[in-house]
Amino acid sequence: GASCLSVLTDRDFFQGHETYLQQARAACSLPVIRKDFIVDPYQVLEARAINADCILLIAACLSDQQMSDLAAAAVELGMDVLIEVHDRHELERSLPLNQTLVGINNRNLHTFDVSLDTTFELLPHIPEQRIVVTESGILSRDDVEQMRAHAVDAFLVGETFMRAEQPGQKLKELFF
Repeated sequence: GASCLSVLTDRDFFQGHETYLQQARAACSLPVIRKDFIVDPYQVLEARAINADCILLIAACLSDQQMSDLAAAAVELGMDVLIEVHDRHELERSLPLNQTLVGINNRNLHTFDVSLDTTFELLPHIPEQRIVVTESGILSRDDVEQMRAHAVDAFLVGETFMRAEQPGQKLKELFF
């Protein structure tokens, strides 16, 4: 089953809202990730205030200093940090932060093309003690099996479930 929920709170680009995270928190006991473009320490405080257990930091949107400061603020408030990377350069920038969770987004932010090869290319460069989360492009059981064969630890699946007529059935199809 699911080990956590990722909830969009960004309003402008993804029609998310903070109340969605609060509703998810009230509906289940799973940890909840605030998925947003977090660029300011206030957003980290806000994440804690709305009961997020984890924040997403997107390396492509942040300087090294911002990543460091935001990650430190989250840890100080008792939250985990999922650092999202898209390429080797972003991965190299994120590793010194020593965050346990490393998300590899398979979607190219410039073209929006999706390739699972992104995960396969970055995996060998991630220390073994990190938890690797593959993000975007998980469409089929075959995709899941390929990732598991490469020792990927976790999957962030959003769009596939949102587009499915029966999300619960899609979950079973992918993972069980």
